[in-house]
Amino acid sequence: MMDEIAGEVYDVFSQGGSAYLGSMDVEVGFASLKKSVDAPYDQDELADLFIKNFQNQVFAPGQRLLLDVKNIPLAITVKTVTLTDLTMQQQNAGEAPMRSDPGARGILYNQTSIGFYKDAKSPLKLKASNKRPAANAIISPDFKFEDMGIGGLDTEFSTIFRRAFASRIFPPGLIEKLGIMHVKGMLLYGPPGTGKTLIARQIGKMLNAREPKIINGPEVLNKYVGQSEENIRKMFADAEKEYKEKGDESGLHIIIFDELDAVCKQRGSGAGGGTGVGDSVVNQLLSKLDGVDQLNNILLIGMTNRKDMIDDALLRPGRLEVQIEISLPDEFGRSQILKIHTAKMKENNVMGSDVDIPELAALTKNFSGAELSGLVKSATSFAFARNIKAGTTASVSEDVVNMKVGRQDFLNALEEVKPAFGADDSELEEQIPYGIIHFSRSIGLILEDAMLYVANVRQQDRLRHTSVLISGPPASGKTALAAHIAMKSDYPFIKLITPASMVGFRDEIAKKDHLHKVFTDAYKSPLSMLIIDNIERIIEWNPVGPRLSNSILQALVTLLQTPPPKGHRLLILATTSQRSVMEQLDITTAFDRQISVPAVSDLQELEVALNEFKAFGDSNTARAAVEAVRGNTSSDDVRVGIKTILTTAETAKLSADPVGWFADQLAGQVARYNPGFGGR
Repeated sequence: MMDEIAGEVYDVFSQGGSAYLGSMDVEVGFASLKKSVDAPYDQDELADLFIKNFQNQVFAPGQRLLLDVKNIPLAITVKTVTLTDLTMQQQNAGEAPMRSDPGARGILYNQTSIGFYKDAKSPLKLKASNKRPAANAIISPDFKFEDMGIGGLDTEFSTIFRRAFASRIFPPGLIEKLGIMHVKGMLLYGPPGTGKTLIARQIGKMLNAREPKIINGPEVLNKYVGQSEENIRKMFADAEKEYKEKGDESGLHIIIFDELDAVCKQRGSGAGGGTGVGDSVVNQLLSKLDGVDQLNNILLIGMTNRKDMIDDALLRPGRLEVQIEISLPDEFGRSQILKIHTAKMKENNVMGSDVDIPELAALTKNFSGAELSGLVKSATSFAFARNIKAGTTASVSEDVVNMKVGRQDFLNALEEVKPAFGADDSELEEQIPYGIIHFSRSIGLILEDAMLYVANVRQQDRLRHTSVLISGPPASGKTALAAHIAMKSDYPFIKLITPASMVGFRDEIAKKDHLHKVFTDAYKSPLSMLIIDNIERIIEWNPVGPRLSNSILQALVTLLQTPPPKGHRLLILATTSQRSVMEQLDITTAFDRQISVPAVSDLQELEVALNEFKAFGDSNTARAAVEAVRGNTSSDDVRVGIKTILTTAETAKLSADPVGWFADQLAGQVARYNPGFGGR
């Protein structure tokens, strides 16, 4: 009491109009452990009492004081203050401008917002505030979705925000009243290149606090005993320390876990080389996410291409409970992604005026975001090639300053960059070398029925999984019709399975796994079509014996009858020339619908086909060819596949006598498919 102190006059108004405290953060604890209580203190009540006792006093960071609450002295330390200009607030009748300065001090008034934090060494307990949001704002106030550089994922990102971040911007007291815990984990899964890692990386831009921790799955594993588990514990160490100090007022700690399937495989699967390390790592992660001492200030974002490999216990609520599929982008999404990747070109006027982004988006079915980025890079490489001096490989032309990436560069890039998932249009076009010839009214009816099935799968919930068997004689155009239907459907994901695509696999197990993978890939798109061509060859049917692969047959029938996951739609078109065999093997029962494709039945249909194909230039020559066929077969019946007729007619063009050669060859085909006819 007898110490001497030196003081000087301080004019708080010397710092301009910003003399009052807009907000202040204080640390609170018991002043004496002898006088303490176990009941938690309500932050809102403490704030009202603090303002009542200390209103109109000046406070500065580092200042220490005592607050008496029901005869219990609390030690309070001012941590930070934020000043506000009340004069400008009155002039503008709006929000007062705020500024934070470590050396500032200001006057406490009745509207000052006070945030209380528990002293880490004190046993004092605090209730969460019902009025004031968490001290550390999760989302930056100037955050905009378009600044993130993520295209085609607006819906997915909105879901992520709603499930993982929305509850964190409300006052902790309100969340406590609801009796809920924040979401602590989410899983992003889907095909490679669709933007999973990009979303996780860009989440840091929308946060107003610390940078997320980024962990690569393979880096966690270590050859030393216990070290892998220690690496998992280190991921959560900072969050645990802050949660002990601040409780629910703790800031959010985000851990981004890339390639999660490398570490968190199904327990008991032998992952970790039989040492049990993989199982221990999963157990350690489970205990940290939802163990006895569970934290409420963490968000673990896992990413994987193989959700099926991850241990089921990790996927239940309380752990990685939000599971969001990042699938292939639709046309609008592809347009967004292309705009992002060509933004610099457009801004710097190096993109040709003839480049049409919506056109490119329509041409890039089944492209992932990474493949669209590759497409842009490929297009620029074609532009570079045009500006290299002739006869050199290292010198650029003088006109390089005027270089622009044009539409033709992008079209050339489309020939070079192919999607990893689904079939591109060129692959389907190869299946229709002669187009669709309407030699009979039944062809139009077949296409009408098929397009009806296409519309049903797209629009009807109960018909979201439909399989159609297209049967007919050999060379009757079944595959061409299926490819034509696929191209007209405008489905985002189309995959063609042919016997040729199965040749490279060594055994039945590999072929069966390939079939399963194709169906799994189809489920990665919300709307998919599979074309299974020539089923009898895929199941290795051989009439000598007869013989077939029963394992492939059973796998195929099972896959045909298994509906896709919820939210996905799948149309399957399968072709066969051996319908009677399919019935014997009981495959036809696995299909919902059947379509019969006819051969060219008589000479009248043959003439229509030749005229539509313009095989002989004019209708008179076509009529002569038909009459020659009638003379050779002595019948009006043909019953030969349209593909056989068109290939024979095209080959005849180079003959010295096209009409005679065509008639002779076709008569032989008629005799082959109709043994009762004979022929020359």
